[in-house]
Amino acid sequence: MDRPMSVQTHRTVDVAVPGGSLHAAVWEPAGATAETPTILAVHGVTSSHLAWAWVAQRLADVRVIAPDLRGRGRSNDVAGPAGLAVHADDLELLLDAVGVSRAIVAGHSMGGFVSVVFAHRHPERVSRLVLVDGGLPLAVPTGMDPDETMTAVLGPTAARLSMRFDDEAAYLAFWREHPAFAGAWEPRLDDYFAYDLVPAADGGHRPATGYAVTRDDTADMTTGTTLPDALRSLSHPTTLVTVPRGLQNEEPGLYPAAHLDAVLRAHPGIDHRRVDGFNHYTIVMSHEGADVVARILRSHLALV
Repeated sequence: MDRPMSVQTHRTVDVAVPGGSLHAAVWEPAGATAETPTILAVHGVTSSHLAWAWVAQRLADVRVIAPDLRGRGRSNDVAGPAGLAVHADDLELLLDAVGVSRAIVAGHSMGGFVSVVFAHRHPERVSRLVLVDGGLPLAVPTGMDPDETMTAVLGPTAARLSMRFDDEAAYLAFWREHPAFAGAWEPRLDDYFAYDLVPAADGGHRPATGYAVTRDDTADMTTGTTLPDALRSLSHPTTLVTVPRGLQNEEPGLYPAAHLDAVLRAHPGIDHRRVDGFNHYTIVMSHEGADVVARILRSHLALV
């Protein structure tokens, strides 16, 4: 039977967290109540809540709460250190502010790592986890300092954070030529990337995401103890979605086959879905990728 059509509303909230105010968006059906099924959607390391706009559009009968993590988007001026545990605790404050006691948590990229830690630190707030190309350990060489680690994981994405752009048109031109979006550009991406651009103190414009917070978060999710501790006690039903291409549309992506096999053997309770035809960005930021992720989320909603 087809689901009834729902009118989706959109609003933003600003939530007091240590160091400032966390900005978030809420998509939900008109007349939503405390009983409305809810997904807490967590973006990646240099992203914003708008990464989830494609998926939210396909879940009009569901509440989707998506923050700008501290150091990103309109939360870019939140003071103090970040790290997975701090982000996780911010999420609890966000759910409190919206009046949601428990949610399915979906995390893309670094958002997957934050989601795992959130489930560990606040297990009663999480019903199920969907991790989209992130959340389980990455294949990262050892013995590097935090800057080297960030470069190894993010590549040119790390260098972009120090770049300056004359205006929005220049920034959009930069992204239209990015290999991840070759042949995959669509109008919603204009809004996503324009939102990411803020005035730079030294002139011009820069990405909203800060270099230092990205470096520290990347080090925490790859070499810190917070994630391993959380994974050892993971008890929530969890699906991991992986794709064959990475941040530059390159193969084999974030989870090479041999590494992924080893990680999944270490965590046999995790349901793994390999989805061909996408890269790290387009699995959430494209119509076709959002269709896939929304279907997986609906399969979890049916079990809550």
